[in-house]
Amino acid sequence: MKQISFSLIALTLIIIACASTPESFRISQGADAPQTVPSAPEMDLAAGSAVANSAPQSVERMVIQNANLTLTVADPQTSLTEIDNLAKTLGGYVVSTNLYETYLENGGKSPRAEIVVRVPQENLDEALAQIKHNAVEVTAESRTGQDVTSEYTDLASRLRNLENAEKQLTQIMNQATTADETLNVFNQLTAIREQIEVIKGQMQYYEQSVALSAINISLIAEASVQPLEFGGWRPQGTARDALQTLINFLKGFGDFLIFLVILIIPAGALIFGLLALLWRGFRWLWRKFFPKKAVPEKLIAQ
Repeated sequence: MKQISFSLIALTLIIIACASTPESFRISQGADAPQTVPSAPEMDLAAGSAVANSAPQSVERMVIQNANLTLTVADPQTSLTEIDNLAKTLGGYVVSTNLYETYLENGGKSPRAEIVVRVPQENLDEALAQIKHNAVEVTAESRTGQDVTSEYTDLASRLRNLENAEKQLTQIMNQATTADETLNVFNQLTAIREQIEVIKGQMQYYEQSVALSAINISLIAEASVQPLEFGGWRPQGTARDALQTLINFLKGFGDFLIFLVILIIPAGALIFGLLALLWRGFRWLWRKFFPKKAVPEKLIAQ
């Protein structure tokens, strides 16, 4: 009874350490479980955990690589079929497709398409090269990479600890003598197995994302990007020039208003005020030094 209780306490400490160890510590140091002195040789829990994590395992760099393309093509529907066949040829598959129509400025319709494919990462460069080769023009292209080595290593370390704890709990449950002990161990065993399944799912997601790169492709019909033309005359060019001229005029007019409000009006008011003061001063001096001669009263009477 006491041996089982001590073993449960030690195993609980191992599980807590596995679940709550900070990520940075787990990545750099590994998920070493605390070593606890067991109460019986057959229940050497800490030793088993230490063996599972005694030496760090070198993991190959895991980088998720994806790409995005926007292409101008002659026929989006035909390009969809070509990209579908290319993905299957390179060992990949199509995730989703979407074919629809858009309205042009002249009222006509133009097909557009979007497709997402996954190909093996080692074939990503070849897939991009062939897809771009069959396009009329590459409008936009981007490529992203995400290194998930640390996350994957952390999950693998946690998984080893949990699987080791599962084995220890199974042994303890087999040695349980009462219903309460059996139920207690069973509950812990169920919780650990749930954690194991979650971690395995996360690791599988990383593995699949690294193994297969996603390519998101937007396909635009060539007809929708060609300029509208009537007998050599392109009205949108004239409209663009007229719009640019209007913009230049509004820009110049706006600059004039700014100069008028900030510079011309204040400067004009200042100059006018100075001139007015000078004129008043000049008149005062003139009247002082050159007063008007008084007219004799006799002359006024006459």
